[in-house]
Amino acid sequence: MDLSDYLRLARRNWVLLVAATLLGLALGGAASLAARPTYTADTQLFVAIQSSGSVQELQQGNTFSQARVQSYVRTVTSPVVLQPAIDALGLQIAPEDLAGRIKASTDPNTVLINISASDNSPVQAAAIAQAVAASMIQAVDSLEKPKGGGTSPVSLSVIKPAKAPSSPSAPNTRLNLVIGLLVGLTAGLGAAVLRNALDNRIRGEIDLRKVTQAPLLGGIAFNQDALKKPLLTQTPQQGTRAESFRQLRTNLQFANISSRAKTVLVTSSLPGEGKSTTAINLAIALAQAGNSVCLIDADLRRPMVNEYLGLDRSAGLTTALVGAADVNDLLQPWGDLSLFVLTSGQIPPNPSELLGSPEMQNLLARLEDVFDTVIVDAPPLLPVTDAAVLSQFIGGVMLVVGSQKIRHQELQKSLAALELVNSKVLGVVLNRLPSKGPDSYAYSYYSSDDENTGRIRTKRSARAANGTEPAGEHGPEVSITRKGATVARPATKFPSEMGPPTR
Repeated sequence: MDLSDYLRLARRNWVLLVAATLLGLALGGAASLAARPTYTADTQLFVAIQSSGSVQELQQGNTFSQARVQSYVRTVTSPVVLQPAIDALGLQIAPEDLAGRIKASTDPNTVLINISASDNSPVQAAAIAQAVAASMIQAVDSLEKPKGGGTSPVSLSVIKPAKAPSSPSAPNTRLNLVIGLLVGLTAGLGAAVLRNALDNRIRGEIDLRKVTQAPLLGGIAFNQDALKKPLLTQTPQQGTRAESFRQLRTNLQFANISSRAKTVLVTSSLPGEGKSTTAINLAIALAQAGNSVCLIDADLRRPMVNEYLGLDRSAGLTTALVGAADVNDLLQPWGDLSLFVLTSGQIPPNPSELLGSPEMQNLLARLEDVFDTVIVDAPPLLPVTDAAVLSQFIGGVMLVVGSQKIRHQELQKSLAALELVNSKVLGVVLNRLPSKGPDSYAYSYYSSDDENTGRIRTKRSARAANGTEPAGEHGPEVSITRKGATVARPATKFPSEMGPPTR
């Protein structure tokens, strides 16, 4: 992973990073509050040589003192020094335990000894430091006294008496907060890396490219408004969602140049990835560009096209396939566009057999002769085999991939199923992409005022929304024949007058 990968990882998991950092800060603060305050008192001793000789003798004595000071520092925490201090203060503690609360040091090239004592009481800390210093003076005098008698050549004196500290030396709240922040941030980064390694969901184009090099036809951003208003005619025409479907329409036309397939099958790997709304809005976008479009709901297990468009599905695709009615009588016009919809009809017990039948192949051929484009909404690939069977009769397949919903291996299985039946994959559509962040795909060239004032006002009546309005009030009637059939197209309408409201 390079720097850009880590930055993308941080942007994807910024909530986790912030939460871990705040937790680390909280733990650092809690540790500071839970710890008992510790006070430290300091005292300082001066080591001198008792000599009144020449200057040379004084210099030799100073060198001798500096050499001895290191030994005196080690002596401070010995029982020889600490036990008399314990006895003087009447402490109920062993010298070894008191040694852990005493620190002694010396500055380089000096004859100064620094002694510090720590305790939960500031007064007690000062008393211990003072008692240890007094005991140290006596211990050095006793240790340095000649065995033959006489006075010690070395004398120690207190030059900085111990005082009760006014503030505790521990806990260091600022240091604990900094440590907590660093620990929390490190833990958050580790959790983000682990999550990224374990989570192999498709989140954006970079994850998609790890699985397939199929053309990316477009990306549809997810927003809460799309849940209540999923149709293209219900969104601002200058909004990013509408522009995404126009871009998808353009890219699909270019991707289809080589095969010039009139029929496009729209499917996904799993339910809930947005294939039906993508198929519907793609059909609307193509019709808005002046194409005559037929939208077929071939999901004979969970049909949704009629629900979104407000049409009747009591008679539709299955009705035509079993020969109960001609497709001319089953096509339902929608809106003021050259868009006709063939709903699913009654749900059959054998969807795969119907979709793979010669009747289905003939039906598609008849529709291709009449319409510029035929969009087929098919079931998902992994739960059932319907889409793979149907794709054999269709010129191209468009695979919808739901961001953060499908995993790498599931997409690989879907592509393998299409490859097994020699289906031509025109490209992939990334759906439900975040509008912001490292995986966003859509860009807006319009201001917020343009989007707010560009609301679509539909004029379709409630009778048309229920699928009961005759075709003549929306557009021309269609006659489906095998050869020479034509579709008269209505006059082009502005976007503000297109499309019906949904239920």
